[in-house]
Amino acid sequence: MLVSGPTPVEKGHPRRKALLIEPSPQTPNEVTGLFDEQVWDVRYAVNNENALRLAHAEAFDLILTNAKTTCTEDVDMLRKLRVVRPHTRVIILTKEWMPGDILKAIRNHAFSYFTMPIAKADLRDLIEHAVEEPVWDDGIETIQGTLQHVVLAVRCDLKTLDRLTQFLRESLFLPPQESEEVALAFREIVMNAMEHGGRFDPQKFVEIAYLRSKRMVMCRVKDPGEGFSLDEIRVAEITGPLVDYAEQTRGGKDVELPACGLGILIAQKFVDELIFSEKGNEAFLIKYLSLGKGV
Repeated sequence: MLVSGPTPVEKGHPRRKALLIEPSPQTPNEVTGLFDEQVWDVRYAVNNENALRLAHAEAFDLILTNAKTTCTEDVDMLRKLRVVRPHTRVIILTKEWMPGDILKAIRNHAFSYFTMPIAKADLRDLIEHAVEEPVWDDGIETIQGTLQHVVLAVRCDLKTLDRLTQFLRESLFLPPQESEEVALAFREIVMNAMEHGGRFDPQKFVEIAYLRSKRMVMCRVKDPGEGFSLDEIRVAEITGPLVDYAEQTRGGKDVELPACGLGILIAQKFVDELIFSEKGNEAFLIKYLSLGKGV
């Protein structure tokens, strides 16, 4: 859970500006309730074209699309928006997932992507990020990508990791609990790479490769460090805390992650295979599937 610092109001700054694309702005919706009125001045646009006109006239910190539009329509708006407002954060909401949507969103530097119904806690956290993170749009770069294979360079930064994890969730198409477990395993391995390989240096990047076939999902994580030996992890000391942590996490409780390689053990518990390279600076997470869909 994020711990927010002082709000812009507390600092004596004006409220941040959010633009929600909503055909019936007089009717409150579940998205509106996620914005803290002390922090955000929420405005409305009836459609994407109206949003573009408003954004041309006035800068917004965050724009949320309407779930009734497709990702393709929202990305088209995003491309046009980038011409005049290159750093505006856009969160794509949609009810209609199509193959290639996640890749389109990442390539065009969408801040995040959510398929309805909304995971409110995750969306609220990313809205908080929009306040806290001044430089964001160079954090996830596409090196190459197809529907089955995507390679990304990801900045060694925890807020960027949270955005990346949400993109992964939307790509998995597993039952909800299983999807959360795989996303948790992925997050732990990438965080380990950012911390131990990249030292959370925002000038360094972790390489992420995502591969999806009909029968498996594989994520390859390569950090910029010199690697480590699995023999250095004191397994006996942390096996107990691992079980406690896994059970508390499933219950939605906020718990502190113990040190000494616990993230690796969590990942091993929630994916089918976790394989490390000889140097230890590359990890391969593998989850076997019964059915497959494109990314």
